[in-house]
Amino acid sequence: MWMIFAVLSAVFAALTSILAKVGIEGVNSNLATAIRTVVVVIMAWGMVFLTHTQSGIAGISKKSWIFLILSGLATGASWLCYYRALQLGDASKVVPIDKLSVVITLILAFVFLHEEFTAKSLAGCILITAGTLIMVL
Repeated sequence: MWMIFAVLSAVFAALTSILAKVGIEGVNSNLATAIRTVVVVIMAWGMVFLTHTQSGIAGISKKSWIFLILSGLATGASWLCYYRALQLGDASKVVPIDKLSVVITLILAFVFLHEEFTAKSLAGCILITAGTLIMVL
């Protein structure tokens, strides 16, 4: 089931890039990010209430709160940079560079989460990086 959600995530991320590129025309990138964020907040809380999971808030540990807040700050920074990059550059060049996050995530997961980094992971990272360079140069 995770694979279906991962593929849907990729499809929606692709749509996000195309819709955002059209939507930010003539709009300040920070304002566009704020509008997008409000929509995401409404959608996320809508899902919480739709699935009746709002009672779980009280059970969230201090550690989880800290890391969820830090993750939110990182997401915000990412979105602000992404929208500005989309406003200044071609989506066909911005998006591949943004997807280098896959390589960075694998490295960070190895360093901080002690996840396995295999020869297959290394080969994938090299190929993603090479592919990105080919697409943007």
